[in-house]
Amino acid sequence: MSFPLLTATAALPAIGAIVTAAVPAARSRSDGDGPRGSGTAKVVALLFSVATFLLAMTVLVRFEPGGARYQLTESYDWIPAFGVRYELGVDGIGVALIALTALLIPFVILAGWRDADHLENSSKRWRPTQGFFALILMVEAMVILSFEATDVFLFYLFFEAMLIPMYFLIGGFGDRASGTDEAQAATQRSYAAVKFLLYNLAGGLIMLAAVIGLYTVAGSFSLSEIAQARADGTLEMAASTEKWLFLGFFFAFAIKAPLWPLHTWLPNAMGEATAPVAVLITAVVDKVGTFAMLRFCLGLFPEASKWATPVVLVLALVSIIYGALLAVGQRDIKRLVAYASISHFGFIILGIFAMTSQGQSGATLYMVNHGLSTAALMLVAGFLISRRGSRLIADYGGVQKVAPVLAGTFLVGSLATLSLPGLAPFVSEFLVLVGTFARYPVIGIIATVGIVLGALYTLVLYQRTMTGPVKPSVSKMPDLKVRELAVVGPLIALLLFFGVYPKPLTELVDPAVNHTLSDVQQKDPKPDVEAAK
Repeated sequence: MSFPLLTATAALPAIGAIVTAAVPAARSRSDGDGPRGSGTAKVVALLFSVATFLLAMTVLVRFEPGGARYQLTESYDWIPAFGVRYELGVDGIGVALIALTALLIPFVILAGWRDADHLENSSKRWRPTQGFFALILMVEAMVILSFEATDVFLFYLFFEAMLIPMYFLIGGFGDRASGTDEAQAATQRSYAAVKFLLYNLAGGLIMLAAVIGLYTVAGSFSLSEIAQARADGTLEMAASTEKWLFLGFFFAFAIKAPLWPLHTWLPNAMGEATAPVAVLITAVVDKVGTFAMLRFCLGLFPEASKWATPVVLVLALVSIIYGALLAVGQRDIKRLVAYASISHFGFIILGIFAMTSQGQSGATLYMVNHGLSTAALMLVAGFLISRRGSRLIADYGGVQKVAPVLAGTFLVGSLATLSLPGLAPFVSEFLVLVGTFARYPVIGIIATVGIVLGALYTLVLYQRTMTGPVKPSVSKMPDLKVRELAVVGPLIALLLFFGVYPKPLTELVDPAVNHTLSDVQQKDPKPDVEAAK
């Protein structure tokens, strides 16, 4: 039996979570530098996250872009009586997102190195440092398994299970810079966590009904078996049934993504979570929703996907414009990034349902590049907020004069968010718009308004926080430290690298995109040469 590489990649952070949680409790110290022994749990979590990244790189190296659709497959009987199997496999899209997840988690841990320290001395019955980092590793394990699962029931299990650790990360380890007293801040964190959980649980319950309905019709949860039955003509699924099943899956994924009007949980969750947890939400967890639209909605229900395309494109367009407009009017830095992400996810979903190779390649690249750009911007914003103790844009000004490195990295992250040419998100956004315009020119033209609004909210944010006279409250603000530079430096380097040389990513995802287009029996529209003349 060959080494189960995919299982190991997901199991390692799960084991790391257990080991981190089992680290002995820290003893208090009186020098004001955090509890004695609390660093052990941090180091253990960091080492497991780095080891997971190395395994993910092994998956990336062993994957052959021109090979079989699903590679490094594993398949074992799990619950034979109900047709449930433990089946794993990755295509180019899954490999890219696994690599993104494994890359970001060490930076999330480093950025959140002291986020639980303030809770150590306030509680004698629990170990917040161990719990904080163990929960992050557990989320990583479940997200990676979601990208690997080729059994629908197995995917559903981890799609829902990741909500539990995320709930505790939002509600138990929230942001301390809300500008309110601790009691009110705790209430806001609890509200954000419950809203996150209820929205996603509601979507999950509807999806569960669709999963059961799919098994009733197809007699299997396996993607490969369902695809084979469709190819053989033995799968009989009425058009109305396919539409209802599609809606059940899509509703859950649209909440996770998030897509307007199911997005309202995201600004609350990102606003009340710490900056590293906010990155975990929007750069890692939310990608499961858009990934699942490609793998499950289009793969399992091709005709229903084409039937729903006009409505989904309109919803995506609303997300782009609506999210950008609300970002322009925000006074809270983290909520601004949250609404900007809603706009960006609108572009991703637009590319997926444009049903063109350029659009879907751009959407997949957007998932990766949005993860890098949002992580860079949000983590630098977190470092900024931790120094001033406020999330309000009005409380800053002139930071670039006292902390030029912090301001410089903030600028690069901001420019990546608006998809400036030369930075990685530009390629993604360009491909999405080209792919959309090829089939739906009016929608493609309207979507470009989101680019203009993106430039507006990004540049206004930088101008109000970093330029102008130095406010007394930031006059002694320290610049980025070595640990913080180790977090944002590699992310900025990757944004620059993929901005000028996206070929490694496009070569990885293009074959998977072609398979998806084949599932829905769509080809790229031919250019209308006569109309162009």
